[in-house]
Amino acid sequence: MKASKKQSLKQLSIVIILLIAANIAGNFFFKRFDLTKDKRYTLSKSTLDMIKKVDKPLYIDVFLDGQFPPEFKRLEGETRQMLEEFRAYNSNIIFNFTDPLADESKAEQFVSELNGLGFTPTNIQSNKNGKKSMIQVFPWAIANYGTKSVRVPLLVNNFGNNADENISKSVQLLEFAFADALTKLAVTEKKKIAVMKGNGELNDKYLADFVLNLKEYYLIGEFNLDSLANDPNKTMQNLSHFDAAIIAKPTEAFTDSEKYILDQYVMNGGKTLWLIDKVEADIDNLQNESQSAMALPLELNLDDMFFKYGIRINYNLVEDLLSTPITARSENGDFPIDWLYSPIVKSAENHPINKNVNLVKLEFANQIDTLKNNIKKTVLLKSSPQSKVVGTPVEISLHQFMDELNEAQYSKGNQTLGVLLEGKFTSAFKNRVKPFKANQGLDEGKANKMIVIADGDIINYTYVNKKPLMNGIDQWTQQVYGNKDFLMNAVNYLLDDTGLINIRGKNVELALLDEKKVSENYTFTQFLTVGLPILILAVFGLVFTYLRRRAYSK
Repeated sequence: MKASKKQSLKQLSIVIILLIAANIAGNFFFKRFDLTKDKRYTLSKSTLDMIKKVDKPLYIDVFLDGQFPPEFKRLEGETRQMLEEFRAYNSNIIFNFTDPLADESKAEQFVSELNGLGFTPTNIQSNKNGKKSMIQVFPWAIANYGTKSVRVPLLVNNFGNNADENISKSVQLLEFAFADALTKLAVTEKKKIAVMKGNGELNDKYLADFVLNLKEYYLIGEFNLDSLANDPNKTMQNLSHFDAAIIAKPTEAFTDSEKYILDQYVMNGGKTLWLIDKVEADIDNLQNESQSAMALPLELNLDDMFFKYGIRINYNLVEDLLSTPITARSENGDFPIDWLYSPIVKSAENHPINKNVNLVKLEFANQIDTLKNNIKKTVLLKSSPQSKVVGTPVEISLHQFMDELNEAQYSKGNQTLGVLLEGKFTSAFKNRVKPFKANQGLDEGKANKMIVIADGDIINYTYVNKKPLMNGIDQWTQQVYGNKDFLMNAVNYLLDDTGLINIRGKNVELALLDEKKVSENYTFTQFLTVGLPILILAVFGLVFTYLRRRAYSK
């Protein structure tokens, strides 16, 4: 008996020593294990790099708390676990969950304050024991770091997806949402973006919202190509100080000197976002007695350059049955008119730029051909299969789609509207007479990337058909279009050297219950999810007790 007791004490001592040693080692070595199949809790290197930059308390208030349907409880739980991962790597990250509706006496004031700060609620349907009701949810968080604050959206609400699909996409983007907030709050060194002017580009009021969003990440400046018309080399040198250039809907042709400056900017590694219209068409031109106008080809003197880079923007217009109406007015108020020249593009989600992005709204978009060369091409935007192309010049009329449409004509398949180009570009001026002698001219470029969208109005997302949107919502489709997200992703991808954009490509599969089947088999489902685990635990307890008594009664 004494020998057995000594052996037990020896084993206990060894266990205690091992535990103490493991605890001491844990102070020097930090490791977390993610046992999920999709590695949803394994943070990317770029996120970890951002977390390390938080050198003072960062407070995150999450408003996603309360009595929610199961899918929103899942989003709440996943958000909590994601923030726990953040805090595990940096104790300066402090988070708190709040229910804005918890205190009924103050709920109305709290909700009003949240609305004033831009935290728009989402109304969801709750189905409890067969009783349906509408409840208000604020799927938002706010991150505060020193004197800076950033809103963090937690819910994706994409067109055509049911609640479970949107929750799944929301969970996929949780890491991106919080890492993006850290980027806005903690990054001090910012890259520079030039917004090109001088060739009739889009009016500033249509660019304002996008530029304001860009300023959270980058330094923004206007750049006019003819500011130093007598010294193009100096202009080229000044442009080289910018990491990227945005050319938003130019309407005046580029001179050969201006084009060569842009060409050499590309050859030397400058990133470019081209938002180009090749057809002159405008809603305002229809405000006449006949309510019609001619859509005419627009010559910008860029065709040969794009051709050399590997694409061709055609002088045509895309009509798409998946489109947003135009607003018309009468004595009885506003009413919608079908307007197939305003396609709304559902993302193919084939790249981090367009992944988890809602419908993108375009106006008078042109079709793009991709050409064979050594450049990698990724189609980012394309019309629906129910679309067709019309050549120009062509007469457009406010009421041309009022009559019954022959849908058989709209079966030409998807038309390419936006392309990402990556590789080493060849100069459009190779083996040609240059407009001026560049100090460091290149015929073969450095590894680079550019994005070309055949619609300048994609950046004008706060207006639809020249009408400003209320709270960003289209009154006819009830959609908040994904233009801003798409364009921000595009710029981030062009300039991203932290890998942040790749977090958008993270796939997380949630095993959610089928609501229809649950409703049809409510009692059985309740027993399966609640009763059966308790029954298994009870059986295990009885068997364990029986075996224990049997072993020690001898």
